[in-house]
Amino acid sequence: MTFTIEHDPREEAATIYNDLNPAQVEAVQQTEGPILVLAGAGTGKTRVLTTRLAHLLQSGRAMPGQILAVTFTNKAAQEMKQRVSDAMGGAAVEGWWLGTFHSLAARMLRHHAPLVGLSSNFTILDSDDQIRLVKQLMEARDMDVKNNPPKAVAAQISSWKDKGKNPSEIRPEEVGDLANGQSLALYKAYQDRMKTLNACDFGDLLLHMITILKDPNNAIVLDDYHRRFKYLLVDEYQDTNVAQYLWLRLLAKGSNNICCVGDDDQSIYGWRGAEVDNILRFEKDFSGAKIVRLEENYRSTGHILSAANGVIGNNTDRLGKELFTSAGAGEKVSVRGLWDGAAEARWVGEEVEALQNKGDSLNQMAVLVRTGFQMREFEERFIQLGLSYRVIGGPRFYERKEIRDALAYLRVIMQSHDDLALERIINTPKRGLGDATIQTLYKHARAKIISLYQAIIDLTQTEELKPKVRGTLMKLIDDFERWKSLVDSTHHSEIAATVLDESGYNAMWQADKAPDSPGRLENLKELVSAMDEFESLAEFLEHIALVLENNSNNDGEFITLMTLHGAKGLEFDIVFLPGWEEGLFPSQRSMDENGLKGLEEERRLAYVGITRARRKSFISYVANRRMYGSWVNAIPSRFVDELPEENIEIASESGLYAPGRSNHWDSSGFGGHAGFKTEKRGHIDLERTSTDGTYSMGDRVFHDKFGNGTIIHIDGSKLDIKFDQAGNKRVMDSFISKAS
Repeated sequence: MTFTIEHDPREEAATIYNDLNPAQVEAVQQTEGPILVLAGAGTGKTRVLTTRLAHLLQSGRAMPGQILAVTFTNKAAQEMKQRVSDAMGGAAVEGWWLGTFHSLAARMLRHHAPLVGLSSNFTILDSDDQIRLVKQLMEARDMDVKNNPPKAVAAQISSWKDKGKNPSEIRPEEVGDLANGQSLALYKAYQDRMKTLNACDFGDLLLHMITILKDPNNAIVLDDYHRRFKYLLVDEYQDTNVAQYLWLRLLAKGSNNICCVGDDDQSIYGWRGAEVDNILRFEKDFSGAKIVRLEENYRSTGHILSAANGVIGNNTDRLGKELFTSAGAGEKVSVRGLWDGAAEARWVGEEVEALQNKGDSLNQMAVLVRTGFQMREFEERFIQLGLSYRVIGGPRFYERKEIRDALAYLRVIMQSHDDLALERIINTPKRGLGDATIQTLYKHARAKIISLYQAIIDLTQTEELKPKVRGTLMKLIDDFERWKSLVDSTHHSEIAATVLDESGYNAMWQADKAPDSPGRLENLKELVSAMDEFESLAEFLEHIALVLENNSNNDGEFITLMTLHGAKGLEFDIVFLPGWEEGLFPSQRSMDENGLKGLEEERRLAYVGITRARRKSFISYVANRRMYGSWVNAIPSRFVDELPEENIEIASESGLYAPGRSNHWDSSGFGGHAGFKTEKRGHIDLERTSTDGTYSMGDRVFHDKFGNGTIIHIDGSKLDIKFDQAGNKRVMDSFISKAS
């Protein structure tokens, strides 16, 4: 295909460079050799990418087919294509290699499939197909798929592929005890079966191309791509996994003209395979690499940016940059300490209403939480106030699958004739009840004009059903009768917890190795906690029905509720960041599993959250939070301490800890008057003794919840303790005593 240059290259400065700052111009014009565009939040990286592409085409440096441009979503690819066309005066740009990693790798593999034992018309399997195939392989080996979930094995196989590893490249220490230590053997069998089926999964698309391009016998293939691609451009480089990195390295060895755009400070997807090290070692990987830092922010005010800079500056694994703006200082970041989660939700609701009264739109407000279970209290409060809201990245709290399943169990306990509820959970978790069994039950129920529950009771007394099915149904009815007998004698939240355990529902999600399974378990615990606010199970279920009815309103403006992970790439005028407490944010689980690496990713998440705000940013923490069915005495997140004092305004309810104060409890105690007391925060130096000298490094101490431990670090009144049984925890010195 012939590409015609529509514009005189001498006119470029007047066409595509309009409104670019000097750093952006440098990133566009540095076309030869490797370049890393370190693009901070809100610094116009998309404009740089599209302008660079237009520059390469308009200047005649490359034809469209000589450019490989990689994005992370198809939507981003289409937007980039349109923007480049617009930048070039509407010229159609066709024939180039623009798309996601998987789409581009699939395009290549169609040409070279025989080199890995496939035909060019191979099928691409989705995740459900992948799990089904793993299950078949496990059953062929007489493996117990109930205690060794195929989904977990499929996830392990995908993880190995994301690391660019074929079965022959897996070391023994990487295998572990998953599937009774047979995960590697299953991976080999899986790959063999895929070739028989002439199929690939998404991981194979890159893995097969890496295998082909690395093989010296296929040198002609790699040479062809080296001749073909004069320039490579990669967006969101900080989110690449190992396989994506290896594929890019192989392709870039030809021209060495690779431009990667990303931000190490916004690498927040390590839990799904992203490797921040890919961007950190760019200069080492590509000799002679140049780094261009985009630091002028066009989104946020000065105080917001300085607050974000102050937090992220505490990370050690970063290339370093300092965001600034010419838009003025704006308002300081508001930091609030509150008594508990309910008070936090009330305060956010009051602030939202006050901002509305001043003319701010709900559409430009967002509440960004660390984890999904936090949303419930905000949803409840917004409904009480009549504030319309939307949940992005997932359903509303009471509309989530795990919550609806749990509610279905409770509905059957209260009303055994609720056929819709019983049908929802009759085979959840799996009880070996097929569609034929359900249809038999319904047929009997319709014939006798009785409920599904009564039909089960009837048919367990006859021979219509197989003995094993009858036994399963009899146990289910016995369970429900036992749970119903607890209603008059046991608190309804305890009943809910009992049902979730005894039904096997909690165990089902504990065995599920999907990334969202821990979050589902957290949501279930939050549901149980929420029930304490109601007098009875009947009152709670009535409340839920009204909540779901209120959720049906889709008109007008909405405040946005979403997780911090889901908010990356978005921006709002006003952002609320609740739950900044140790253990919740940063996440204790993340730190326990990944150590310092996990902490630094949590800090990058805080940076992402702060920089979503254009004009106003509100951060809050509480002294007491109901988590997983019990109250937790919370202390403010270390990220609160890292906010520069000149960029924030702290106010805490009387009696609550204010970060950086030498006396962390207000003298009036918890029984003080309501309202806020504004405190100017000072810095706490890291010392070897606690604020009042009571505790020192190495002291043996006791905590009511965590037991005995040894102090390993002191930060004023906050102590890092290595507990004998509970591991490393950060606690307030007021909650421990000297071990006897």
